[in-house]
Amino acid sequence: MCPFCKSEDTRVVDSRFVRDQQTIRRRRCCNACQRRFTTYERVERVLPVVVKRDGHREPFDIDKIRVGVQHACHKRPVPSGVLDGLMGTIERHFADASEREVDSQVIGDQVLRFLRDIDQVAYVRFASVYRDFSDVGQFVTELRTLDADDEAS
Repeated sequence: MCPFCKSEDTRVVDSRFVRDQQTIRRRRCCNACQRRFTTYERVERVLPVVVKRDGHREPFDIDKIRVGVQHACHKRPVPSGVLDGLMGTIERHFADASEREVDSQVIGDQVLRFLRDIDQVAYVRFASVYRDFSDVGQFVTELRTLDADDEAS
């Protein structure tokens, strides 16, 4: 619909992807008033509902994951572009999985899998909160597991 004259009769003059490759920019022309305008189209991703440990459900929120990962990466040499890429990868993974519900534990495990390759200190920090470490022994166990996996690789 033309934003100027409200006519439904418009045509696409030019289409191209925006930088994120997820959005299409369309340049349109109104056949009634001949004015041009731009629209943006984005595919709507259907994300699952997150089932929390206590059983309650809430919408998938990539920003909550981002905050947790940013805390884990605080004062670490992890570029913000890497974190943005990680958030995009995680969001696409769960959108493409086509599951209606996903346990928060599955999401946390996925984040840990990626963080392990990005920064091991951030990985341990995230794991300590996510897995609710209650004593130093759990830190030591996680570090030994991380070290053993590195030696096996």
